[in-house]
Amino acid sequence: MSLDPAVRIVAIDWSGKLERAAEFIWLADVLEGKLVSLENGRNREQVIDAVIAIARREPHTVVGLDFAFSFPGWWCAQQGWRETREVWGAMAIDGERLLHACEPPFWGRPDKRNDLPRGRRYRATELADAPGAKSVFQVGGAGAVGTGSVRGMKHLLTLAERGFDVWPFGPQGWPRAVEIYPRLLTGPVNKSSWRRRHEFLFDRFPGQPAALLERAAGSEDAFDAAASALVMAEYAVQLSRLVPADAPPHAIEGRIWRPLSEPTGSSSRRGE
Repeated sequence: MSLDPAVRIVAIDWSGKLERAAEFIWLADVLEGKLVSLENGRNREQVIDAVIAIARREPHTVVGLDFAFSFPGWWCAQQGWRETREVWGAMAIDGERLLHACEPPFWGRPDKRNDLPRGRRYRATELADAPGAKSVFQVGGAGAVGTGSVRGMKHLLTLAERGFDVWPFGPQGWPRAVEIYPRLLTGPVNKSSWRRRHEFLFDRFPGQPAALLERAAGSEDAFDAAASALVMAEYAVQLSRLVPADAPPHAIEGRIWRPLSEPTGSSSRRGE
C-alpha cells in the first residue's frame, strides 16, 4: 500500500527552546516537487497541528522532524519501556523533570559531566547512519539535541494517535513521519555563512521559487527546513517504500532516515 510516491513532503526544523521557540521552528512544504511554503511563527503544538492539517488534505504526506525519536536501547530497557509509545508517554509526563535535573545519563548543564562510554551515549543509528550526530542524552552545549528531542517525543505520540506511521515503528501506512538529520541530507555546508547557504540553495535547486530560496537563505533554521524538504522530495519513492523495523535496535531506538542511491522522487536536482 506504500508503493505510490509521496505527493507532499514537509520538513520541520525543530526547537527545544522554552521561550520564543516559534521564532526558530520552521516548516517547509513541498508539493509535487515544488517548494510552496516556508514559514516560522508556530510553537511546537501549533506546528504539529499544521502537519496534521496538511496530512488531512493530502494523506500521501511524509514529514521529516529533526530530533531523536527515542533513546539508546539499554536505557529504554533499564526504564522498563518495551515499545516507543511507552517512551513517548513517559516523556510527556516526566520529560521536563528529566531536563531540569540533568542526572545521568543526561549531561550538558553546568557541572554535569558526561561519564558514559561512547557505545552507551548513542543509538545504533547515530553510529551507523549519521556519524557526527549528537547524543540524545546531551541537553546543553553547542549543537545539543537532547532538549528538543525530549520536548518533541510527546508530539510523536500525538501523530501516532492521529494515524501517522511514525517510522520505523509502524504500522506501515499514510501519512508518515521520519526522523531526519539535515547535515546528512545536504552534505557539508558552512551554514553559518549566508553566502554559502545562498550558493547551495540556488545551485542545487535552481528550478524552485527564487523568493522562497531567498527566505531559506536568510537563517540557518529556515535553510535546514527548506533544504531538507527539497532533498526528501528527490527521494519520494524511497520514502514511500519504508517498512517498519521488526527487531532491535531500531524497533525501540528508531532510525535516522537517509537517502540511498540516486534520487527517485518527483523533483530532480535541477527542479525538472
